[in-house]
Amino acid sequence: MSDAMQEVAERRLRQRGWGPMIIPYTGYGAPGWIRVICRVLLRPPDPRPRPPRRTRHRKVRGWRSFTSLPAQNTKVVIEADGTRHEAYTDRGGFVDITVEADLPPGWASARLSGSGADPVEAPIRVVDPAVRFGIVSDVDDTVMVTALPRPLLAAWNTFVLDEHARASVPGMSVLYERLATAHPGAPVLYLSTGAWNVAPALTRFLSRHLFPPGPLLLTDWGPTTDAWFRSGREHKRATLRRLAREFPDIRWLLVGDDGQHDEQIYAEFAAAYPDNVAGVAIRRLSPTQSLLARGLPAPHGAPHSRRTTWLAAPDGAGLSRLLSEAGILP
Repeated sequence: MSDAMQEVAERRLRQRGWGPMIIPYTGYGAPGWIRVICRVLLRPPDPRPRPPRRTRHRKVRGWRSFTSLPAQNTKVVIEADGTRHEAYTDRGGFVDITVEADLPPGWASARLSGSGADPVEAPIRVVDPAVRFGIVSDVDDTVMVTALPRPLLAAWNTFVLDEHARASVPGMSVLYERLATAHPGAPVLYLSTGAWNVAPALTRFLSRHLFPPGPLLLTDWGPTTDAWFRSGREHKRATLRRLAREFPDIRWLLVGDDGQHDEQIYAEFAAAYPDNVAGVAIRRLSPTQSLLARGLPAPHGAPHSRRTTWLAAPDGAGLSRLLSEAGILP
């Protein structure tokens, strides 16, 4: 039903002159390959003139991120390191592909074009093969206060609240900056069950609150062939397994909170891939937050491998102190 409705809407909009627009997302890779992620949406033929330059970003309500129409089966040309690759968008308008490209370690870019869309540059974080440490961080209630486990409040935060009203979890940006400084070249990846629709707003939030830049690993939003919504837990599990395959020599510091299922997911990953885990840092919700989130106060401790360093604190300052005591943070 969803596909049929989208097909009708896309056909009518294209007849009215709407064309494709490529939204690039930050990818990652290593010398020899890169993962490129983007989405193609339809836009009107005559967009409104851009407003005069402002000293701050325009206020954007969250619901506007969910009103776009994806362009299905649209060709995207990927150019990087002198090579050219072609890909086609899926039913959600996404391209998520790994291609060959020998880019130097650090920040690079891939040029995306095709199907009448204006060319754009997609940032790529190329990880040095010598790097042995990285950070995988949850977003909701780990770096940004969203109260995601509480459905009604989560809906308000996601669809209604101005993005400038979002609050950062105290001390987390300082902690991540200290980790990035202590481990030069370490990649920082933000893994969330959130939808790709909010990626631009989330990127602005991380930049505004001085978090280290890094790829967002989000999920598609909407029905699948066998469920109304995609499984956020399975998205996180699959992404962690993929990172273990792609970077077998990197040991990840897994950062999350105890308001959802991060403890269980990280414990499963640490048990299956102990050599790929440098430690687990859990941000503890307050008893009130935990009660609203899960119905019971947050338990202290979680089942995990004895080989894994497991730390928990209510904010970034507490985690920073514990990580220093564990030798992960100088």
